[in-house]
Amino acid sequence: MAAVLLCRCRALLSRPAGAPRARRGLAAGPEMHFGFQTVTEEERREKIYQVFENVAKKYDVMNDSMTLGIHRVWKDILVHKMNPCPGTLLLDVAGGTGDIAFRFINYVRSVRKRQLQRKLKHHQNLSWQEIFESYQKDEFNSLGDSQVVVCDINREMLKVGKQKAQHLGYSEGLSWVLGNAEELPFDDDKFDVYTIAFGIRNVTRIDLVLLYRSKLITPALSQALQEAYRVLKPGGRFLCLEFSHVSNPLLSRLYDLYSFQVIPVLGEVIAGDWRSYQYLVESIRQFPPQEELKAMIEDAGFFKVDYENLNFGIVAIHSGFKL
Repeated sequence: MAAVLLCRCRALLSRPAGAPRARRGLAAGPEMHFGFQTVTEEERREKIYQVFENVAKKYDVMNDSMTLGIHRVWKDILVHKMNPCPGTLLLDVAGGTGDIAFRFINYVRSVRKRQLQRKLKHHQNLSWQEIFESYQKDEFNSLGDSQVVVCDINREMLKVGKQKAQHLGYSEGLSWVLGNAEELPFDDDKFDVYTIAFGIRNVTRIDLVLLYRSKLITPALSQALQEAYRVLKPGGRFLCLEFSHVSNPLLSRLYDLYSFQVIPVLGEVIAGDWRSYQYLVESIRQFPPQEELKAMIEDAGFFKVDYENLNFGIVAIHSGFKL
């Protein structure tokens, strides 16, 4: 079930032509990984952008196929861990086709509805007309001023997300922004929660942090993690859902077999793209284990950083707070 979701990994990398420009001053720079290949920083950006442009239209179908639908459960767990209340302002980076945003809206609506029901129960002496008017007034603002901003650098992914939102009837409290995770187009201290699901693996500067920790280059913190810290309000929460490392040796071997022998074949059959899904599998193997990612998040300034493994570590949810 592995490796699905090229997910929003796409998000975040500067595109060759047409997409927002990368942070000024970033040259081709040191060599880094594109799956198992060694490429320059600029080549990595371009290749990852192309991956998600190629798979955008089949993205959701492939996610279901590769994980047998389990990615839906992982995302549900992420939103329940967030536990947003009415009034929450969420930034979903690498938000792609809107999976996290739609779940956020559904969750807040549910909380809002329960609040309204409790409120009406405490007003037993109201007339039917007064109850109806109060209910209608509160129902009109079903999110309680909550908002979710979906930010992605890939135009095709955003296009698919907008079409999906229109088809499913999501419009209130939802906006879409073309932007680079390493140079977010938002003010400081703006959001209550920052989420990134299956996207941080492809942030270019993450690779530089790994090189730094291997003592191969000078220190460099992940620009994307710094940007996450910057745009969060004090007390705001960072949540990252990402593929990780399986601890059980037997399960790890089975996982590798499925990932390398099945995932690319599914990519070719369903999306007509073997290479993009071969990259997906390789990028997961190159990503740091849970404890190392935890340390990187702490390096960016976050406190109370911890993580929860799901399905024996196939994926992990990392959480941290800006205090």
